[in-house]
Amino acid sequence: MKISDLLSPADVMIDVRASNKRQLLQELSAKAAGSAGLAADLVASALSKREELGSTGIGKGVAIPHARLKELQRPVGLLAKLKQGIEFDAIDGQRVDIVFVLLLPAAAENDALGALASVARILRSPENLARLRAAKDGSELFAAAG
Repeated sequence: MKISDLLSPADVMIDVRASNKRQLLQELSAKAAGSAGLAADLVASALSKREELGSTGIGKGVAIPHARLKELQRPVGLLAKLKQGIEFDAIDGQRVDIVFVLLLPAAAENDALGALASVARILRSPENLARLRAAKDGSELFAAAG
């Protein structure tokens, strides 16, 4: 599975500005909720509850906030490149500047784990991260997610 399998060109955001994790998750939740056809507060609440279990900052400036929602029929992704990195309580203590929000159907447990593992594997690659960080606009970011 490729990241682009979970995204459309409309599901990328570039130069996102947020001063903290909570503000960032609110903004990304609103955008992801629109793509998923869900209420923004439902998505924000689900992502916040997952973050309470432990940060989804996986290191190297990357976070993969995710949630399982019974209202979803298919996985929905959102890729964001931040203007400046923010504190995210990441496992390595680094600020986060690449965020992939992954909303998963609650029913398809194995598929959900597979999607999450695929995204994490792709975003751990230094070459992939360099391409994402070099993107100058949304279409380049989408192409880099490839």
